[in-house]
Amino acid sequence: MPRKKPFSSKQKKLQLQEKRRRKRDDDNSSEDSDEEQASTSERLEVNKQPVNFASGKNDPNRYRLHFFKERKDEVEERKLRAKTEPIIPKKQTDLEIDFETVYRPGSVLDIPKRPPWDYSMSKQQLDSREEKYFQKYVGGIMEEHTAKELSYFEMNLETWRQLWRVLEISDVLLLIVDVRTPVLHFSPALYNYVTKSLHKSMILVINKIDLAPRALTVAWKHYLLKRFPELKIVLFSANPSEAAYSKGGDLQQQRRVFKRGKINRYSQSVGPLQLLRVCQEIVGNKVDLSAWEEKIHAELDEDENSIDETPPTEEKDGYEMFKGGVLTIGCVGYPNVGKSSLLNGLMGKKVVSVSKTPGHTKHFQTIFLAPTVKLCDCPGLVFPSIVDKSLQIIAGIYPIAQVREPFSVIGYLAERINLPKLLKLKHPDIDDGDQWTPFDICEAWALKKGFFTAKAARPDAYRAANQLLRMALVGRICLCLRPQGYTANEEFWNHHQETKQLSEELHKYEVTDDGDESSDDSTDDDEFQQEKGENSSSGSEEEAGERPIVGGRNPFAALSGDN
Repeated sequence: MPRKKPFSSKQKKLQLQEKRRRKRDDDNSSEDSDEEQASTSERLEVNKQPVNFASGKNDPNRYRLHFFKERKDEVEERKLRAKTEPIIPKKQTDLEIDFETVYRPGSVLDIPKRPPWDYSMSKQQLDSREEKYFQKYVGGIMEEHTAKELSYFEMNLETWRQLWRVLEISDVLLLIVDVRTPVLHFSPALYNYVTKSLHKSMILVINKIDLAPRALTVAWKHYLLKRFPELKIVLFSANPSEAAYSKGGDLQQQRRVFKRGKINRYSQSVGPLQLLRVCQEIVGNKVDLSAWEEKIHAELDEDENSIDETPPTEEKDGYEMFKGGVLTIGCVGYPNVGKSSLLNGLMGKKVVSVSKTPGHTKHFQTIFLAPTVKLCDCPGLVFPSIVDKSLQIIAGIYPIAQVREPFSVIGYLAERINLPKLLKLKHPDIDDGDQWTPFDICEAWALKKGFFTAKAARPDAYRAANQLLRMALVGRICLCLRPQGYTANEEFWNHHQETKQLSEELHKYEVTDDGDESSDDSTDDDEFQQEKGENSSSGSEEEAGERPIVGGRNPFAALSGDN
């Protein structure tokens, strides 16, 4: 180790002066126009880890999520509005959404496609060509849209390379979407590329169907089939017994009950048999899927308690349709739509680690579901779109621990769900009890849960907002978007034949919310503690800000005679 060089006071003074000069330059540059800012936007590398290249290991940040970093003045402006502007409830029709408002088909909001290549090219030549293409791709988007107008989207070329590889080796592509926000997770550009350019079949898996009303799930299915006729749709839930949608009115349907399942939470899944039927229809007699069918029926007959981890394999050979009589199924989707959980649900046991933190899966991995069926899990990708960033955060696309200002996101949620009534909150300001701001909701939740700052003992509104966002992510607070025209025809979908069939299918997993607030809230902290345990056991690297949120508890409660 080389000897440390002395660092004089004069050198230290010059260092501080240079640091102040750079800070002044940054402050001045923040006053530039949006167009100038868009061209020089700084990238934010989510969950970046320290690197020690001397160890000879690969860069752990190679597959990290990359987004555009927001300006400080924009963050402060949103925080001020969240503290001063009252919440104005939205109409039910405002929950309806379509593809034109999110992806604008035919515009520059396309997906990056791998440039032409062949085996005669060296690795350096291929990397150089892909980097130049990707820079041109991002530059074209930024010329048409400002960083403020664009939603978060993936800026890491290495992650897009994982998608390219999965698309190349897969015979059938599974696109997984969350039933609460399917339009947000479905890129028409990807659909067109797979079906028209690659000439491969795409199966849309509407996941987490236990989180939405049955009628809404069926309505989304028919809306997508009408819009994309070549699409095949499967309804799926990896662990319906852990969280079942509650019955009742609108308020009860936005509040959920969680029950702890058995040791093997993936042993009973809704949808594997339906997925098998669709794959049989696609491959015909080219691949023998009998072993997969036997596996599904065996799991339906009895639960498997094994949670052994199957080591993933990596495919390196060139593509050949149904190579070796094996069907390769690629799993693609946004972060937090449940791709890894779907793999575990199909296997009937845990084979890949799962985390609520976006970007947990960093490299595509292949797992044999049966001797003739191979699953390939791609890391979560955020496609370019025009959508409110608050909705992306609620959907789990952006890590909650990295949110610099969560109050405006709570405001977005409160405009569409009556949070004060749902959470039974008391206004922190008695004189203004009828007008709620997003900050008031966070303060009221902090008072209810006992969240206070360490020194001043003020209500910890930031911590409360963080927990509310996590509750929305896992479905404790359920915000579901609707297809166009659903509100006017809601009664039709409620009495639809497929709605009745789906209700019967999920009936055995249903848990009715009895309205007991204490039992509902008591599982909040256990759930987040469990998430922390899962992440640490699976090797997930997270920032220090994403720690388990523990509600305030009275250590002398056991001495009370009330209970």
